[in-house]
Amino acid sequence: MKQGRLGYNSSNDRYGLLASDLWIDTGFHCGEGLEVLVHDKWVRTRMEMNPAREWYLVGTPYCGDLEHVQARIPE
Repeated sequence: MKQGRLGYNSSNDRYGLLASDLWIDTGFHCGEGLEVLVHDKWVRTRMEMNPAREWYLVGTPYCGDLEHVQARIPE
């Protein structure tokens, strides 16, 4: 698994995955799967956008500002 933190990529208006300020994934698309750390447990989720045009992670408390959420994706 590739692990890092979510960061907003202003060049494509998407959240991507960063490791040490280097892009692992430059931007997730709606419906794309990943795992995020919620209360010290890895949870499978997917990136979506709500009617207010806020990014959120399905089945997690994360919505809107997703900066620094710990995340991982398959190699």
